[in-house]
Amino acid sequence: MIQALPEGVRVRLLHSVYGDPRAAAELVALLSDRQSAGLDPLPTEATLLAPQLLRALRAEIRSLPDDTRLLLLLAAADQYPVATHAFSRAVTAARLDTRPLERAETAGVAHFGTGGVVFRDTWTRIAAYESGSPADRRDVHRLLARVLHGDGESPRRSWHRGAGALGPSARLVAELRGAADKARRTGQPALARALLERAATLCPDPAERSRLVTRAAADAWQAGDGDRARRLVADGTADDALSGLFALRSGNATEAFDALLGAVAHRARTGGRNDSPEGEGAPSDSSDGEGRRSDSRDGEGAPGDCRDAEGTPSDSSDEERAPRDSSDEERAPSDSSGGAPGDSSDGGVTSGDRGASFGPAAHLLARATEAAVYTGDLRRCREAARVAERLGVASPGTLGGLVAAFEGRYEDARDLLQAAAGRCGPGGDPTLLVHAGIAALMLGDHTRAATATLRAAASARARGATGVQAQAMEFRAYADFWTGRPQAGRAAATEALHQAYATGQDNGACHLQAALAMFAAITGDADVCRERAAAARSYALARGLGLPAALAQWALAFLDLTDGRFAGAAARLRALAGFGPGHGHRAIRHLATPHYVEAAVRTGDTRIARAAHADYHRWATVVRSPDDLALSARCRALLAPGEEAVEHYRTALALHARGTRDFERARTELLFGSALRRLRHRTEARDRLHSALEAFDHFGAPHCAARARAELRALGAPAAPTHSADPATRLTAQQLLVARMVAEGATNREIAARLALSPRTIDHHLRGVFTRLGIRSRIDLVRLIAGSEVP
Repeated sequence: MIQALPEGVRVRLLHSVYGDPRAAAELVALLSDRQSAGLDPLPTEATLLAPQLLRALRAEIRSLPDDTRLLLLLAAADQYPVATHAFSRAVTAARLDTRPLERAETAGVAHFGTGGVVFRDTWTRIAAYESGSPADRRDVHRLLARVLHGDGESPRRSWHRGAGALGPSARLVAELRGAADKARRTGQPALARALLERAATLCPDPAERSRLVTRAAADAWQAGDGDRARRLVADGTADDALSGLFALRSGNATEAFDALLGAVAHRARTGGRNDSPEGEGAPSDSSDGEGRRSDSRDGEGAPGDCRDAEGTPSDSSDEERAPRDSSDEERAPSDSSGGAPGDSSDGGVTSGDRGASFGPAAHLLARATEAAVYTGDLRRCREAARVAERLGVASPGTLGGLVAAFEGRYEDARDLLQAAAGRCGPGGDPTLLVHAGIAALMLGDHTRAATATLRAAASARARGATGVQAQAMEFRAYADFWTGRPQAGRAAATEALHQAYATGQDNGACHLQAALAMFAAITGDADVCRERAAAARSYALARGLGLPAALAQWALAFLDLTDGRFAGAAARLRALAGFGPGHGHRAIRHLATPHYVEAAVRTGDTRIARAAHADYHRWATVVRSPDDLALSARCRALLAPGEEAVEHYRTALALHARGTRDFERARTELLFGSALRRLRHRTEARDRLHSALEAFDHFGAPHCAARARAELRALGAPAAPTHSADPATRLTAQQLLVARMVAEGATNREIAARLALSPRTIDHHLRGVFTRLGIRSRIDLVRLIAGSEVP
């Protein structure tokens, strides 16, 4: 039954039950029709996720002796739902005998080691906690609170104090709220959410309780718990910022823009004060949230700071991991927003003033800009810029750059985008780093785009902002594509797709589906390309997401182009010139123009293509991107007659040598070699075609390699061999991945679930593997893979 669910619901369901197949099977049967369709959030409480499984496990726990159950309860309370790592200290403080745990080990429930009690699985740990009486639970929580007095342990001490409380307490509410602020500032939004939920339970004031729940919803979203966030926000105070953020990542992008722009106006009218629950507790741009000035500059980089990608810092966001053992929890960094709605952060990004504060209103304006980017209706950017100017809100450079580009002021757009792209120093605000990546992509600077998006993901991870990690990888996919890394890009996008679904960000998942269609088009996986593109367009067009809809359309067009269906490619690419929500997108139109010119030349209808190229060349000249200028020169070569094209091709290859788009360089060599063959320049044609063929084989693009071989055959020159002993050189990237999984013993259904594809598509890939390798069975495949050097 679980395979019948939509992909996003399936991933979230498995994530919510900790991957346990027993709980998953039980939860599927409990879902409502709206939950099964992904319209309503899934349950989040353990007792609602798998009640029968929990009942059976509780009975198993209760069959153990009382002293064993007490120790298991203490261990479970130390780990669930907040990990505090104080079991050993609590045992020592209470002078408890741990020998009764041997009964638990004999029963296979848990075992005791140097690291504490290790339960058989997550659900057994939950059952150990749920089997305790309310009085016993309160007692163990009080004991754990008593022994948590080390550096950085105050938020977890407050958690146990709250969990051990008998009833409402304004004093405890204040303590829990302060602890949540501290946890948030140190990149632990999951812990902050748990603290605020407990505070809301103990709060005697209904209005304050509603505000606490709304702030908890924001923290849950920040931590990647989308279902819990949606359930909480339904019980909290209405808030445009939070509603806008939810819509941006999982709803209608146009509605998200309106809500976020309304929230910008509200913040500006209140003087930038974070007076709504989703922004409470966030530090100002230069203080630690407690009035102290911070030494950190939050990584705000000079324009040259994006030259090298940074390593990934350790993840401290998981509430089940050990707290920092230093006093970092007591000392806040200068920025902890990580993209949370309304949170303030460092790294001013006004169009003209690097030192301006990037406060709550400006952060929301950046989110509104993202909504406009996703819709493709850049007229909304102009609307946002006018609102920001009227209210005196600092706007991100991407906003001003998009507005200038939309209005045809390319020089202004270049300057604004360059300023935004330069602000990508390590450790900065994740949202600003994502914007730096977007700006770099528009400028054709793919090295800087890759660095900015990697740093965005690393910074988000360090802050516990799980959702922003997937968003950063959406834009990293473009850099991987342009720089000829389809296999690595596809692997990263697949992982990000799973993360986007798990965190409830279906709009981001749609964008990643389109990116995977793009990679499949490059590697010649036609069925995967069409399946991914269809899924992306179906979802995107229903929600006004012009960016993924246009990207999916481009992927299909590129597939048509490389397979020789030039009329179909030209029709699709011409349609990308459409403008507005759910249709064309300026960024994808820029991406598609060189391929549209190629397809139009093949069909003989170049009137519109010449006009499209003229605008493309103007932009390339202004931004001075070697790659864009190279593609513009290639367009000139395609549009030029006879021998006149040769010099344009030479110019294009000289410019490619200074750029990073290696795949497009190979395509230029293919087109140049074909032109030289027709002009009877046989020697140079052969050299160009062999160079292109070698590159396509390296990139894992067999359909492009087949075209190069066909040109070489037409030239009468020998082509490189089409087969080798190594399966890695004879299969597409997707076929090789399927082959490896089959060799590991996975079934078609298991492979489909892991790759987020249909079993029918996996069956098609497997037939292709058998055909290309000349084998007939899975046993033959296992032997061939085992005998090769495939890692």
